Amino acid sequence: MRYRVLLLSIALLITTSTLHATSTSNGFDKEKIARMSEAEKKARVEEIKSRVEEIRDMDRSTLSRAERRELRREVRDLNKEAKAIGRGGVYISLTGILIIILILILVL
Repeated sequence: MRYRVLLLSIALLITTSTLHATSTSNGFDKEKIARMSEAEKKARVEEIKSRVEEIRDMDRSTLSRAERRELRREVRDLNKEAKAIGRGGVYISLTGILIIILILILVL
């Protein structure tokens, strides 16, 4: 019985826990961010903030449509990177949580 519960719980953890670690097209990835120290993360966030403010203060009326589109993409990518720096952890689905609760009820 214990072996079955242990096997089931390990299988559950493997299948339901996921890391949100995907690379994006703007050149940052979660592994690189994970290796950064806190000071480097703060410095990078400040760089991102200053670049976004610089873009927002621009006179975009003189830019062509393609240039404005490129700026929007850059801002989106910078926002994604800033969110990735601030986040971390393991995400468990609702089904996974329910199965864990059921296993705990059965075991206890």
